[in-house]
Amino acid sequence: MAIHMFQQLIDTLKKSPKRIVFTEGTDPRILEASARLLSGTFLTPVLIGKEDEVHAAAEAAGFNIRGAEIMHPSTYADMDKMVDAMVELRKGKMTADDCRAALQHGNYFGTMLVKMGVADCLLGGATYSTADTVRPALQLIKTKPGNKIVSSCFIMVREGVGDNTVLAMGDCAINIDPNEDELVEIGLECAKCAKIFGIDPKVAYLSYSTHGSGKGDTVDKMRNACAKAKAAAPDLAIDGEMQFDAAVSPTVGQLKFPGSSVAGYANTFIFPNINAGNIGYKIAQRLGGFDAYGPILLGLNAPINDLSRGCNAQEVYSMAIITAALA
Repeated sequence: MAIHMFQQLIDTLKKSPKRIVFTEGTDPRILEASARLLSGTFLTPVLIGKEDEVHAAAEAAGFNIRGAEIMHPSTYADMDKMVDAMVELRKGKMTADDCRAALQHGNYFGTMLVKMGVADCLLGGATYSTADTVRPALQLIKTKPGNKIVSSCFIMVREGVGDNTVLAMGDCAINIDPNEDELVEIGLECAKCAKIFGIDPKVAYLSYSTHGSGKGDTVDKMRNACAKAKAAAPDLAIDGEMQFDAAVSPTVGQLKFPGSSVAGYANTFIFPNINAGNIGYKIAQRLGGFDAYGPILLGLNAPINDLSRGCNAQEVYSMAIITAALA
């Protein structure tokens, strides 16, 4: 774990502690991470589950969750108010009965706790699928003003003798084949996310072509998306299209893309599609020695993040801190 980066996030959270919903409150991995979080003073877990079942699961696994808040739809005092709020949000798409039924499930109930301000953020997916975590977020939290899509970013960290190497990569998990305008949004959201983790973003729109060296529809897509992103955020360092070697090697970058302030120094990488992104971050993880944190969902009105169903307690703990930091 990148201790330095996470300590900075924890120090920030200590100044403004948050409440995070865990949709699977009886899962041993969630309970272990919650016990660890409770030993600090920066993040309060809100565990979704029946109180006796959550306490029994914690006792069986040997974790002290004293101080956690435990909530369940069947005993939630403001359920009628929550149903009314959800009916309004779903405007004709779901009846009150539909909403009440949906809210019996931890993913919808937890998302509404965030929407109503009871908690600041949510982390789900230890047993739910990505779709079951993202769908309620899209329906209830919705995208921020000006955003049309939800995208994702991985923060990649490699421990160094001195400073760590910290990179951002997107979109490697959500949008299968984004168009030019979606790539603009992905680039700008990834840059904002990078800043939270101490990265001064230098954004490279990646391709198999550098500065017009290759031809093709995907080259045009990345070149045009880059131009639109630069126009939308003139204060950000953004360039492309460029190959990965030109993005990270100063020698190659300045040879292939002379005068670019990004070529050779990029730390925030925008991939043309999910194929390239997913392969790219996993190469960095498996062969490059980087730890991968994410996918971090971007573009929502409140931080909602998704765990892998194969996650361990350390990953839950790390992603909880990251999710809260986004709040």
